[in-house]
Amino acid sequence: MRSQPFPATLRRKWSADLTAAEVYHLLKLRNDVFVVEQNCVYADLDGRDLEPATRHFWLEVDGVPQAYLRLLEEPGGTYRIGRVCTARAARGLGFSRRLVEAALVEVGTTECVLDAQTYVADFYASFGFRPEGAEFIEDGIPHLRMRRSR
Repeated sequence: MRSQPFPATLRRKWSADLTAAEVYHLLKLRNDVFVVEQNCVYADLDGRDLEPATRHFWLEVDGVPQAYLRLLEEPGGTYRIGRVCTARAARGLGFSRRLVEAALVEVGTTECVLDAQTYVADFYASFGFRPEGAEFIEDGIPHLRMRRSR
């Protein structure tokens, strides 16, 4: 991990509290990473970003989001972490780790799931997530469903 050359501010907001500018910048970051960089044409706007219980976490530098994740509440009380991404220029600074840690503080001891790109499964395992089922392909990228139970 590279040393952090600049301070990043952690932000956490409920969907209803996001400003239009924040929504734009968060969706732009997700688009830059998932659609452009990973060359994945998929429906990122799945209707869940504005659900009342959805929480958005991001790290910003000079007001610009550099890393992001979304925390959803699933039916039955389980949480779901998703849309974890970091801008190319901010990788290696531990930003994704900081975001997952922040989300897991919110989750507490409640069960949590995520669909990890296979190449980062070890990263999520470091937080106690364990693979559940076989690898699957989503949008052309290998994934593993992972679960964290307490």
